[in-house]
This record gives sequence, structure tokens and C-alpha cells, in this order.
Amino acid sequence: MKPLAALPAATMKAIRGVFCDIDDTLTTEGKLTACAYTALERLHAGGKLVIPITGRPAGWCDHIARMWPVDAVVGENGAFYFHYDAARKKLEQRFLFDAATRAANRERMAAVRERILHEVPGCALASDQIYREADLAIDYCEDVPRLPLADVDRIVALMRAAGMTAKISSIHVNGWFGDYDKLGMTRTLMQERYGIDLTREEAQYLFIGDSPNDAPMFKFFSNSVGVANVVDFGGRLNEAPAYVTDRRSGEGFVELARLLLGGKE
Repeated sequence: MKPLAALPAATMKAIRGVFCDIDDTLTTEGKLTACAYTALERLHAGGKLVIPITGRPAGWCDHIARMWPVDAVVGENGAFYFHYDAARKKLEQRFLFDAATRAANRERMAAVRERILHEVPGCALASDQIYREADLAIDYCEDVPRLPLADVDRIVALMRAAGMTAKISSIHVNGWFGDYDKLGMTRTLMQERYGIDLTREEAQYLFIGDSPNDAPMFKFFSNSVGVANVVDFGGRLNEAPAYVTDRRSGEGFVELARLLLGGKE
């Protein structure tokens, strides 16, 4: 990974949009700071397309799409995107699977959930699970004492043994039925909402994240950035970002925003 300062000025100037993870990328120690939110707002006001790409639940994403200075949001690791149409005053929801399929998958997840909670002492059902439509989130360090990496790997193994896709974020292990990820729904969103084929135009967009569930985005975008705490995952990243900020978490996001805005942030 190269330092963010190595990203050419001409490349920075050509960036039309920013995709960003939320937990430990925008947030710092679980909080969205005023500085990070202001950076998000100024990027949006500066004409950049701004879209959070998160593992957080549908309930949170409803709020984010409506009330944050963003253009849309991809949630639950690619299960959907939400877009708020201000002119029509309507939230538009685009799920990968229909309601019946999502309900059936949640029933299948119940048995997996119980097995994990029984076999991995110290983990817990994520507090935001009640707001989820499409995945199972197991907390390994957000509201519980941090589990050893061997226990995190055990959670992943139990999900995969049940036929689920499993990804590790900075706070949860997320599992779902279906072969999708953050990148797939990001590409769908860009094509459906903006008529943009990211395969052809990815160099005009940038992604910033921090953890293993961001790997598909790190791999796809030539202008991929990790906040400094991405190094905490060491060799557990299947794909590393091309660049890394000097600062951690939300301060790293502010660092990126300042460069994109020509030092005006």
C-alpha cells in the first residue's frame, strides 16, 4: 500500500464520486464525529457523488438515505440500495431478493444463529439485527469484549458450513444466503440510477474502507484507499487497498476529503 499522498494530483482532480464504508472508516470508536460528517457534507456540496457502502442494516440505511448528505446508500453488504428522491419526497428501495425470499432466508438463519451463539461463547447477536432484512450479524467486539481471532474464524466457518456467504467487518461477522457482495450492488446502483458502467469508468471513482468485507471494493477500484487502521487486519485481507491514509478511522476520511477538495476541507 502506498501513502495517500502518492495518489497523483491529476487523478484526484478527475474523481467524480466517493464510495465509503461507515464503521471505523467514517466513524471513530463507534462515533460519527463532527469533522467526518462535515467532510462528507462538503464532498457532496462540492459536486462529488457520495455513497456509503456498508454492512449496516436496512433500518439504519433508511435514515442514512433520507437524512445524510449522500446520494444513495448500499447496505447489508450488498443486499440492497436505497435512494431518497427529494423531488418526489419518496425513499426508493431496491432489494436483490424479493420479500418472500428474504423472509425464507431469515428463517434459515435462525438455526445458524443458535448454533453460533451456543458454540462460540462470548459472541452475541448484533444489537442492530432487529433492523436487518437479509443477513445475520454476529457481534465479536462492538458490544462484547473483543473475541480472539480464532473465535471470529469459528463464526465464519459455522456460517459457511451452513451454506452462507460470510464476511468479517471491523465489528461483526456478517452472513447471508446468496452470492453477492458490496461491489455487485454498487455496480447495479450506478447502472440503474446513473447509467454509469463502472467497468469502463471506475478510474473516475474512489472507494475508502478498512476491513476484510471491503476486499471486493479494494480489488475493483484502482483508486482504492484504506484508512490507517486497515493495517490492523494484517494478512487477513484478501485484497489490500492501493493507498492508505496517515490517520485512522474518521480522521483518515477527513484526510482524504481534504485532498479531494484541494485542501479546502
